Amino acid sequence: MSSRVNASYFPQAERVAIFGGTHGNEMSGVTLVNMWIKNRAEIERSGVAVRAFITNPRAVEKCSRYIDTDLNRAFTPENLSTASGDGLPYEVQRAKEVNQIFGPKGSPDAYDVIFDLHNTTSNMGSTLILESSTDYFNLQMVHYIKKAIAPESCMVLLNEHPHLKYATTRSVAKHPVGLEVGPQPQGVLRSNIFESMRAIMKHALDFIELFNSGVEFPACSVEVFRVHERVDYPRDTNGNITAMVHPHLQDCDWEPLNPGDPMFQTFDGRTIPYEGASPVYPTFINEAAYYEKQQACITTRRETLAANAIRKISK
Repeated sequence: MSSRVNASYFPQAERVAIFGGTHGNEMSGVTLVNMWIKNRAEIERSGVAVRAFITNPRAVEKCSRYIDTDLNRAFTPENLSTASGDGLPYEVQRAKEVNQIFGPKGSPDAYDVIFDLHNTTSNMGSTLILESSTDYFNLQMVHYIKKAIAPESCMVLLNEHPHLKYATTRSVAKHPVGLEVGPQPQGVLRSNIFESMRAIMKHALDFIELFNSGVEFPACSVEVFRVHERVDYPRDTNGNITAMVHPHLQDCDWEPLNPGDPMFQTFDGRTIPYEGASPVYPTFINEAAYYEKQQACITTRRETLAANAIRKISK
């Protein structure tokens, strides 16, 4: 048993939700959640109520990312507090409904953990997305998952940047966790991506069951990639894209990009290098859904976080 020095105590995680279809054309999460809604045996765990839930059913029905606006950006205080009405964008109204069922966001009544399942067209592999460097429950969970799936890899993206963080669907929970698995085209189901997501969810639920049973997890360290900057494509004065992701960068998510390395290639073949002062680790490279967000990739910086030991609060 580990020392009680620097231990963090958490209540039992009694209510857990698994969201699929936040983006209706990301098929692994949609398919898994629909499967678990029909037969929940695979996600049942002792001491925890697990609910599988389709967050954006209209977008799933149309196999589109969203209907009116991105649901995964809609959980702002302004949206959640606005009066309901027929004039609201569909996803804003849906955000209010999800918040009522699984929240309210920021309240003691909110769900303990929400996993939000996503696919990316980028070559990111399996990536867990966290929103806080001091949520030791989540850090311990991702440490457990990474060990459980080894030698397969699972990156950890930390989106804690004060200006780049956004109001995610999962942010309703006390412990929000995003799971992004790719590469997979929009509207397509690939068996290897599906099974990778399925395996990670199994280990995540196993961790929660172990924690609830009283297992104590000793202090650990977790390698994360902290969001640093969003990078747009080069554009002309009319806002039109003038260059593509360079072939030396394409599909190289999580690999170091050094000052002077090729980053973009103009349509006439000219190379535009990375002009930063120090190496970064790009990800979400050339993500199809981010063209509308004027984002070619995000850059990150690699660091190691120390996580306290965690224990369940005794009732």
